[in-house]
Amino acid sequence: MKVLITGGAGFIGSHLCDSRIAIDDEVTILDNFSTGSQKNIQHLGNLVKKVDGNIRDQGLVESLVASSDLVLHMAAAVGVKTILDDPIQSIATNFAGSEVVLNACTKLEKKVVIASTSEIYGKNPNYPLSETDDRIMGAPQKLRWSYADSKALEEAMAYALHLTKNLNVITVRFFNVVGPRQSGSYGMVLPRLIEAAINNRPLEVYGDGKQQRVFCHVIDAVDAINKLISSSNAIGEVFNIGGLQEISILDLAKLVINELNSKSEIVFQPYDQAYGVGFEDMLRRVPDLTKIKDLVSWSPKINLTEIIKDISLALS
Repeated sequence: MKVLITGGAGFIGSHLCDSRIAIDDEVTILDNFSTGSQKNIQHLGNLVKKVDGNIRDQGLVESLVASSDLVLHMAAAVGVKTILDDPIQSIATNFAGSEVVLNACTKLEKKVVIASTSEIYGKNPNYPLSETDDRIMGAPQKLRWSYADSKALEEAMAYALHLTKNLNVITVRFFNVVGPRQSGSYGMVLPRLIEAAINNRPLEVYGDGKQQRVFCHVIDAVDAINKLISSSNAIGEVFNIGGLQEISILDLAKLVINELNSKSEIVFQPYDQAYGVGFEDMLRRVPDLTKIKDLVSWSPKINLTEIIKDISLALS
């Protein structure tokens, strides 16, 4: 099978490259290397075709989609820090870029998987969050929600194209996918904490640290995507992909220190110092995985302790 992976030099995209090459797919990646890295795909050598370009380039995207059987659309502005540092560019990438990809897949009748996010749910307090739960957003001036809004529009566009023009689309919503190759530079909490612990620096916990999250190893997430691709009943549907072990960020920091035998201490940093204006957080975000489990018998297998060890080995 010929597979196009947008954002293929990124964290999740590069692991998808590995998995598709392992089953002898012919893989092309499209990446502008703004947050993706040549290092992430260096080990693949000539096993992938690498195209340095932007998903907003309609001609380029259409030419690559035309020569593909399957499109895995992973390209996006990622991380809270990225969104707050450059919200306009982030919105353009996440919405306008996705519009180009989705229209190309519709026009050329190609199957596509789009990567969405748990940010979609906003401040919804439900536990656990299911795919049909309402979105509860903060004020537009809280700029972190611009990411959720752009991804929600992307989802809505994909679904509308599915209903009106038979676009074969599967949408996945990631809940804190982590693992080797993920950078802490864009506000990703686990690699940031682990890198600090390895170097015996203070672990910065934002707010009071009582925020509850789950973490899913990227290998489990990739397995979920590949199982959904193989299911005809996944077309037109949305699926949560996440972990099972709920933990507070404060307890996560303590676990990282313990697992890595670090001499680091934990320090608390107010949100406004960490992110500046425009930030708002939610206390709890945990996925309901019933839908994907029932359809393709998927559930995460790699526990949090193993995740910490994997990331620490990659960063050491």
